[in-house]
Amino acid sequence: MSEHQLPQRSRVIQEHLQAAGIKTPVHELPDRTHTAAEAATALGCEVGAIASSLLFLADDEPLLVMTSGRHRVDLDVLAEEVGAAHIQMATAKQVREMTGQAIGGVAPTGHPAPIRTVVDSTLEQYEVIWAAAGTPHTVMPLTPADLIALTQGTSLVVAAD
Repeated sequence: MSEHQLPQRSRVIQEHLQAAGIKTPVHELPDRTHTAAEAATALGCEVGAIASSLLFLADDEPLLVMTSGRHRVDLDVLAEEVGAAHIQMATAKQVREMTGQAIGGVAPTGHPAPIRTVVDSTLEQYEVIWAAAGTPHTVMPLTPADLIALTQGTSLVVAAD
């Protein structure tokens, strides 16, 4: 699919990728995928290779966690890893305000302002991972190293499994 056919939010993501020197296409899925398992099925990959974007508030500051679809973020583990006293999920309204994107389509980049990002160390087990590309039906393949470089994120353990 050419960039001109992509939704506007995904074109912004493609521009951020190009500016970062990451040459990867944005793909549009035929249907919305609500879960990591649905995305993995649509892409023909392991559920663990889905890099789910979750926005939290860590001591009231935004924290984007790119987590493997194979597990849930453990808030106690995450709080200890990032040195926060309190962590809570951001509301849908906060996600939209802080990322400019809707839940289910939050990309690791393309936000109105930089967001501190943590990348689940489990994602390093996969040669290629898939992240949302600005809408609930667009995705992009990345290497774990590309994801860390793109987000200027820190690779950390986010779950006890």
